[in-house]
Amino acid sequence: MQRLFEAGEKAKIELSSVTQTQVNLPFITADANGPKHLVMTVMRSTFEEITSDLVNRCLDPVQQAMADAKVTAADIDEVILVGGSTRIPAVQNLVRRLTGGKDPNMTVNPDEVVAVGAAIQAAIIKGEVKDVLLLDVTPLSLGVETLGGLMTKVIERNTTIPARRTEVFSTADDKQSAVDIVVLQGERERAADNRVLGRFRLEGIRPAPRGVPQVEVTFDIDANGILHVSARDKDTGAEQGITISGTTNLDQAEVERMVADAERYRTEDASLRQQVDARNEVDSAAYQVERRLGELGEQLQVHVKARAENALADARQALKDEAPLDRLRSLTADLQQVYHELGAPRGDGNGYRGGQPSGEATPSDANDDDVIDADFTVS
Repeated sequence: MQRLFEAGEKAKIELSSVTQTQVNLPFITADANGPKHLVMTVMRSTFEEITSDLVNRCLDPVQQAMADAKVTAADIDEVILVGGSTRIPAVQNLVRRLTGGKDPNMTVNPDEVVAVGAAIQAAIIKGEVKDVLLLDVTPLSLGVETLGGLMTKVIERNTTIPARRTEVFSTADDKQSAVDIVVLQGERERAADNRVLGRFRLEGIRPAPRGVPQVEVTFDIDANGILHVSARDKDTGAEQGITISGTTNLDQAEVERMVADAERYRTEDASLRQQVDARNEVDSAAYQVERRLGELGEQLQVHVKARAENALADARQALKDEAPLDRLRSLTADLQQVYHELGAPRGDGNGYRGGQPSGEATPSDANDDDVIDADFTVS
């Protein structure tokens, strides 16, 4: 069996440079009639036929990589082959087919190219090499859990590292003095369907109406793939953070499974996101109207007040009954119209601009900071 294995390996290697080869194994076995010899000719076409399923497995990863990078075959300058099996002509032909006829770059030993890249990257990090740049990327998106049990992404999948992103969130309840930051990794819309990397609590937020406090959340991934997440109240300066090592520690199979799940459930996840966003918009608009009613008190005309109260009652009932998406959007439009009729003050300090609730990710104030369309809930 060992002789057969070695002969097969030798034939495979030879077929990378010739169209046929001969396997010659004398005295491979024996029976009552004497020794038996193996002599046969193996064609490259035969080899390619029996390995076609393995070659075709390269298709999806290459197409996925091009889709993730948002490039077409015309955008690719060169393809460097990695791994000894890329010497097989069928693999090289597959590369040509996928890249519009471009010949792969074969100037680097495919058995050594990964080790060479790792050595160069180590030298770059150490500061010994300055004229070469190798970019690593995040295998999965990183974000936080927000109102409605959704994951709001802060760093998208395939972002080159080191990377730093900051988003501004707000509170979901009046006089909320603390928020829990749940750090997630994955591609699904529902927070529970993603991997929890860590959690911490930010306290010392100035008690204020919902939507007013601004919590600045920063994700920072260094060259070693270590993730630093911090949250800071822009008003009080209170700050808290967490450091997470090995954010890319998932094996390739697990990463591929999570990406495949996100693709498989894309329609359901998009529907969930729309439904939760619509519920949050209705709730936010109802809060604005209710707050404005309290501010105006007896100054309101009876019929205006009655209409506002009816709209509020409809909104609360719809949220309780988990009304469909169209109904929620209709209620949001009605509440916005009511809010205008109530004479909403311009720049009322609660994230409500141009007739839209703070959940619409509009600029929160004159300094043009963007408030993400999600809020933190009280734990």
